[in-house]
Amino acid sequence: MKLFHKKLELIDHLDHLRKLGSDIGFVPTMGALHNGHLSLLKKSLLNNKVTVVSIFVNPTQFSSSTDLSTYPNKLKEDCSLLKTISDEILVFAPDSKEIYGDKMYVNSYDFKGLDDFMEGEFRNNHFEGVATVVELLLNVVNPDTAYFGEKDFQQLQIIKSLETNINIVGCKTQREKSGLALSSRNHKLSLKSKKIASNIFKNLTFIKSNISNHKIEELTNIVSDKINSFDQMNLEYLIIADEDKLVPTDSINLKKKYRAFISVFVDGIRLIDNIALN
Repeated sequence: MKLFHKKLELIDHLDHLRKLGSDIGFVPTMGALHNGHLSLLKKSLLNNKVTVVSIFVNPTQFSSSTDLSTYPNKLKEDCSLLKTISDEILVFAPDSKEIYGDKMYVNSYDFKGLDDFMEGEFRNNHFEGVATVVELLLNVVNPDTAYFGEKDFQQLQIIKSLETNINIVGCKTQREKSGLALSSRNHKLSLKSKKIASNIFKNLTFIKSNISNHKIEELTNIVSDKINSFDQMNLEYLIIADEDKLVPTDSINLKKKYRAFISVFVDGIRLIDNIALN
């Protein structure tokens, strides 16, 4: 395993590997790695001669300074975890100045409505920050393929919309046995909170099982009531939208694919999830 903090050193190393005919896979992360990240890396290792993972907590995608300051920084533990699946992974762990230079900035984008709802509605400028750092990282690594999890499906669709020649691959959401989607935020949950949070996925599967014989408004009302019946849970949004344009709908067109998207606070910890419906 090789650890790089400077982008020019990584670029030089990757250029050398390309001259030897190596294809490059890339998994961008913010660290605090878990089995969801490892599943992306395993897919890259299977399909590419070289795999790079970035570990960088991006300040520009946080709407709350508290959320940023409390985000876990576990580089040593992350590297130890990475070694359990491969000694050949290249780790890029820059600081903010290495990525942004002397002044933090966010680029402007026209996401053509992909950011209008769900996370875009509740997290101001979040996707501008995500897209900016993803483009900066892609420019450094210049991979053949980059891998992203479907847990952040809206983010995945927005990244796919960026003008790049890189193959963007979405990978299935990894879950705990209870159904709770793996997330770096889960470490903030107590065992009791985790058990309660498992109801998020249970209710998403309820929607999937009943989407063909209930009206959408009826389904969302039922699930909203179920979620909010827990004192520890507070529903932020529950939206059914088409996968391509991410526009909320109140009816199903069998020619389109849809997902249910949800955001819930569990004991004050914000969790998101989604499920394909048809």
